Amino acid sequence: MSLSAVIVDDEQLARDELAYLLKNLGDVDVVAQGKNGLEAVNLIREHNPDLVFLDVQMPGLDGFGVIKKLLDKKLPMPKIVFSTAFDQYAVKAFEVNAVDYLLKPFDKKRVAQSVEKARSTMEPQTSSSEKLDTLVRMLEAQKPQASKILLKTAGRLLLVNQRDICFASIEDGIITVVTTGPNGMEGQSNCRTLEELLDSLDPNLFWRVHRSYLVNTQRIKEVVPWFKSSYQLRMDDKKQTEIPVARAQTKRLRELFRL
Repeated sequence: MSLSAVIVDDEQLARDELAYLLKNLGDVDVVAQGKNGLEAVNLIREHNPDLVFLDVQMPGLDGFGVIKKLLDKKLPMPKIVFSTAFDQYAVKAFEVNAVDYLLKPFDKKRVAQSVEKARSTMEPQTSSSEKLDTLVRMLEAQKPQASKILLKTAGRLLLVNQRDICFASIEDGIITVVTTGPNGMEGQSNCRTLEELLDSLDPNLFWRVHRSYLVNTQRIKEVVPWFKSSYQLRMDDKKQTEIPVARAQTKRLRELFRL
């Protein structure tokens, strides 16, 4: 059975990429595309799609605002797949609530998995709406964050203040955390993924700038222009490490520093 889909994202390139990947699946019909939250609500009302790929971060009405509007207007609720480049809360909440997510840049296999998950979890509208309503409330709630993080270094287990963390990286499944200040050090986190580490950090401080890196935005020393309109971040650690900014994160970099 072919699924009807709507794509909503304020970036044309992201819409084009996702539409291309969906077209190649052969069993998804993209019936409309929009570039903001208000268009999303109108397109969902007009087309009543089975599936909506919805960007989290959009000017004006964001992805969660779209869900609220749909619930308030009591419109038929499609399956929602959120797309996000850097949202910290969403990953675990989406999984718990059986609503899928896609991390940018999009991956062909992951897009296919999202479609299959949506297809296999088609439920009565009331149940779907209730789950999405719960999801929105969860994401709006400010979770208390642990003030310290446990790191392993030189056979010791140390508690470090979040604000002293400069950046974290992952390689071969090992997460290395670098701290700054007079007692700057490197240690390993017992988290399995950067998403899991992010979930325990203050979302107002930490940002996933790249698939392999997350940074403390208060520890960025310099934004370094790189080739082909890309950037690197020079951090405030002893080595002044330079960290690449993924192209999908360039938008947020410009918003943070008004580039």
